[in-house]
Amino acid sequence: MVDLVEILGFVAATLTTIAFLPQVYKTWKTKSTDGLSASMLFALLFGMLGWLVYGLLIHSLPIIVANSVTLISMFVLVYFKYQYKK
Repeated sequence: MVDLVEILGFVAATLTTIAFLPQVYKTWKTKSTDGLSASMLFALLFGMLGWLVYGLLIHSLPIIVANSVTLISMFVLVYFKYQYKK
């Protein structure tokens, strides 16, 4: 039987993860992180890490997958922030 709550979780996780990817792409293409605050990046990175741990603790696959992908994106943006520093 299809678990509608799990489907809702995957839809929400997919949308929020996809919404973040254009920023990573734009930063990579322009080689500019001027509009990205380092404090925002680190706050979001640690927030995503917290969500990932939470997802692992409650065994929620949508939370685990979405936050794993978003964490990778966050690490890429943090890398870009210091790699493209003027």
